[in-house]
Parts: sequence; C-alpha cells; structure tokens
Amino acid sequence: MTMVEQGPVEGAAPREGRLRVFLVDDHAMFRAGVRAELGARVEVVGEASTVAEAVSRIAAMQPDVVLLDVHMPDGGGRAVLEAMRRTHPQVRFLALSVSDAAEDVIGLIRAGARGYVTKTISPEELTDAIRRVADGDAVFSPRLAGFVLDAFASRPDAPVADPELDQLTNREREVLRLLARGYAYKEIARELYISIKTVETHVSNVLRKLQMSNRYELSRWAADRRLV
Repeated sequence: MTMVEQGPVEGAAPREGRLRVFLVDDHAMFRAGVRAELGARVEVVGEASTVAEAVSRIAAMQPDVVLLDVHMPDGGGRAVLEAMRRTHPQVRFLALSVSDAAEDVIGLIRAGARGYVTKTISPEELTDAIRRVADGDAVFSPRLAGFVLDAFASRPDAPVADPELDQLTNREREVLRLLARGYAYKEIARELYISIKTVETHVSNVLRKLQMSNRYELSRWAADRRLV
C-alpha cells in the first residue's frame, strides 16, 4: 500500500535507533501478531486491551508511537487520545484499524492521531508508517487521506457529529456497518469475535435507538451516511 504523508511537524527532529512502540487493541491474538512482526524492527515496550489500561501504561512507559485500535468495548481509540493528549503531547498516535469508514478516520484525526492505516497493511509498510509518524509526518493510505482532506477542506471548523450516530456505541457501529455490507449474523459474529446472540442484541439495540423496524432500513440509513 502506497502511503500518503504530509510534511513533518515544525521543529520535529528525526529519530535514530529503534523506536519504542506501544500496542492498544482488545484482541490478544492480533497484538501477538503485531508484536511478532514488528519485534525485530522496533522495540515493543508494552500493550493494553482497555482504555484505562492503555492510559495508565502509556503514561508510565512514554513510548514514541502508540498503535491504536479504533473500536474497543470501553470507548476505543478516541477515548485514549482524549485522555492522553493534554498530559502527554509528546506521544504520537497511529490508528491501526479494520475500519476504513470516513467517520472513524476523521474522528480519530480530530482527536489527535497523526495517522490512520488499516490492518491490511504489510509489516514493512507499518514499520515505515511508525517511523514517519515518530518523525512528525501525518501518514494515511490514499483513500483514507481523501476522507480527511475532504472533511477539513469543506468544513474545517465543524465537528464530526451526527446526533443519531452518536447514540450508538462503537461495537454497535461495527455491527451496523457489517450488516449494511450484507453480512449475515453468523459472519458478523465471526468477524468481530463475538457470539451470534451478542450480534442479535446489538442489532436490536440499534433498531431501537434509531427507531427502525428491520435490517433493510438500517442498511439504507448506513448507506446514506457512507458507513459502508
């Protein structure tokens, strides 16, 4: 994947040696895979699976770059960013997510992330993205960069907000997005590592919150907001 970057932050000095990287993701198997792939390229100094754990450990370790998942059960990457950016502005964050939805990308960048890449990225490309973010660059894949440029060019001072969408939890948004893409409940459960019963509960909650009666209405609603 070709990376698109902006210029470095004014005053940022190039980094030398192995970068200190921290992993935040609620899937232990994914963290283990990233650690294995990056171990020889950077120094993975720690990891966390929850927002509270991430905030505490990042503050203690003060890594160069945090690889940050977007969607976690207790608030996700945005909650980590909002907790850390005032007290530890020197720590830089690179979102690493399965989601390529515009609202996720823009929301994380507005919250303070220096880049956003998807989990399809290769180890070599991820290492390069980490180093560029540590040096002060802003790094995105081309499609994701387009979301950010369009949002900031058309409404530079506007918050990324949708009163209806804001009712939904991060997990409900994930379920809604996959549902709108045509996934069956069984496929959603497998994709998100949750039970079919949990998927059914999330769908029921989304229908109730958005005052809709079936998945087809949800799919149209999601398509109108470019969630798919």
